[in-house]
Amino acid sequence: MPGLPRTGSGSGATQRAFKRQLNKVYAWYTLGFLLFVLVLAGLEQLGLSRRGIGFIFLFATIGLYAGIGIMSRTTDAAEYYVAGRRVPAMYNGMATGADWMSAASFIGLAGTLYLSGYNGLAFIMGWTGGYCLVALLLAPYLRKFGQFTIPDFLGERYGGNLPRFVGICAALLCSFIYVVAQIYGVGLITSHLLGVAFELGVFLGLGGILVCSFLGGMRAVTWTQVAQYVVLIVAYLIPVVWLSVKQTGVPVPQLVYGYQLEKVSAKELALASDPKELEVRRLFEARANSLGDKLKDPAAALATDKARAEARLAQLRDRDASLTAVAAAERALAALPSDANAARSQWTREMKVAQDKTQALNGMPPHTQQYAGDPDGSPQAREAFDHSRRNFLALVFCLMVGTAALPHILMRYYTVPSVRQSRESVTWSLFFIFLLYFTAPALAVLVKYEVFNVLVGMPIDKLPGWVSAWNKVDPALLSITDVNKDGLLQLNELTIGGDIVVLATPEIGGLPYVISGLVAAGGLAAALSTADGLLLTIASALSHDLYYKMIDPNASTARRVTISKVLLLIVALAAAYVAAQKPADILFLVSAAFSFAAAAFFPALVLGIFWKRANGLAASVGMVAGVGVTFYYMVLNQPWLRGLFGVTSPIELWWGIQPISAGLFGVPVGFAVIVLLSLVTPRPPARAQALVDHVRYPELRAEATERRE
Repeated sequence: MPGLPRTGSGSGATQRAFKRQLNKVYAWYTLGFLLFVLVLAGLEQLGLSRRGIGFIFLFATIGLYAGIGIMSRTTDAAEYYVAGRRVPAMYNGMATGADWMSAASFIGLAGTLYLSGYNGLAFIMGWTGGYCLVALLLAPYLRKFGQFTIPDFLGERYGGNLPRFVGICAALLCSFIYVVAQIYGVGLITSHLLGVAFELGVFLGLGGILVCSFLGGMRAVTWTQVAQYVVLIVAYLIPVVWLSVKQTGVPVPQLVYGYQLEKVSAKELALASDPKELEVRRLFEARANSLGDKLKDPAAALATDKARAEARLAQLRDRDASLTAVAAAERALAALPSDANAARSQWTREMKVAQDKTQALNGMPPHTQQYAGDPDGSPQAREAFDHSRRNFLALVFCLMVGTAALPHILMRYYTVPSVRQSRESVTWSLFFIFLLYFTAPALAVLVKYEVFNVLVGMPIDKLPGWVSAWNKVDPALLSITDVNKDGLLQLNELTIGGDIVVLATPEIGGLPYVISGLVAAGGLAAALSTADGLLLTIASALSHDLYYKMIDPNASTARRVTISKVLLLIVALAAAYVAAQKPADILFLVSAAFSFAAAAFFPALVLGIFWKRANGLAASVGMVAGVGVTFYYMVLNQPWLRGLFGVTSPIELWWGIQPISAGLFGVPVGFAVIVLLSLVTPRPPARAQALVDHVRYPELRAEATERRE
């Protein structure tokens, strides 16, 4: 790949020349990447193994990103933290798109739409709408303030170290949770590509994350993210276009998937009343009832199960049964829970799964159903409808406001040369994100059509190889249980996790394995790009905002950058360790990060920009109160957090709102606390008020001057 341009500061002709150089570099890069995929496809036809393809994709793409990181290495503070403030709007939009296309977007979004249908659109509406808030309320004003980080803005706007310190803690909280989700995605993809254990895949992928952000900071991350966006969007579009051609003959899935949706809806009606499916649902109902009986006295039930398993094993040994039968009996005995508490936990999970599978369509709602229940039905149906609608709107709100407050996204708008280009950058960001988000609903429908019409009804011993391959990666992602022992696959006997829908699409569509490798490389690029941005945000908050601004203002530039790199390494290893424990699914981790970001930053940022009366004490208390309420609600109601903190009280949802949308309560609390406390405490210093006036009101004149230039 040609060397990246190293100059480009200034304005006018110099900036235009810099952009032309970038256009040339990335045009050659895109052509080279497409040629690389074609060469691998040819090698596959000549006999290159799947494992070989996986190794080549993994190490070639990570090697490419590492090369960009090495070429962009720097110890200059402005280059390390904000890429020298010289990234053109279009390329910053592309880098922001890659920064935004996390594992949740690339891997999880289409899977969520597959599993929840219309309700999954809340993610698209919320995430896309958030960029409108960024453009209208935040990006140009933050660029005008001209700081390096969001805590840096809070410290300058509100004065004193208290707002800065609270901002640092909030940035660490939401960014760390988010980066754990990305590293989880990296582990999932790497283990699939290389056939290694998930935990090893996490730490192998970690090397690719570190090599980009460790050496060159924001400069390396920016140019790496542009390269990663090319990989991920090509990888996302090719399988969907192929499925569209295969099913409809039209290579524009975004325009024709509505026809497939009609067929999916018709198939849903047929499956809901299919005799085989009804039989399977009855068997799962019996299993759920049996588990419910066991949970009435787990200790006694476990003792009975152990005695039965031991008797069965002894009987087989007495009869000199085959080694296979004896080994199976030994495994069944070993698989029993170790004690009553473990039994209660395991059987509760299994009962929940069985209860879901007593419902039509494997517990999935009909794809076109807007909300659960019926607004014109019985009182219970009306209540279900209102509950579903409230949660849909609450999730849209949290994702929208959280998007507008994520520190690693807002930092990107410090890297452009001017206020006007920060607005243009948001527009480009929306365009590059739109390409994927406009495609995700089509992908979900096309995959569901394949599953309903190809997999369902197929003999289990003739299922395609990718089914067993994904089952080996993680049975929670894909598993099959022939409950009625008929040798055929019914829908309710199939468990598909949303996190593999995109990754398995090429194999579902019958494409060569090289496309599966390409999609995995795209998912890896999405996770790496976001993880790079998040780790840089965390390291910047600790080295620049905490160490330089609060502990040692006389620290040299080289020392600050070195400390940032060391902290980045420590945080990355900690996040990888947490991700290896599989703490929760990707979607919850990401949504929790959005709720925390919304509750912590959105009120303080918006009021700090548009209300001169807001002061530092009020902003600090408001951020703590917002995060505190959000965290409290999650701990009370989210199953994994309840277990982590030992909460045993019954779940009590406020107005029926699910914990994934906990930020709905934190954001208004943050606004209320900042406004009320500001009104009863002294006004902020005159300097802070003058700074707000300087940032807001001369902006139009500045933009007009930029246009004339």
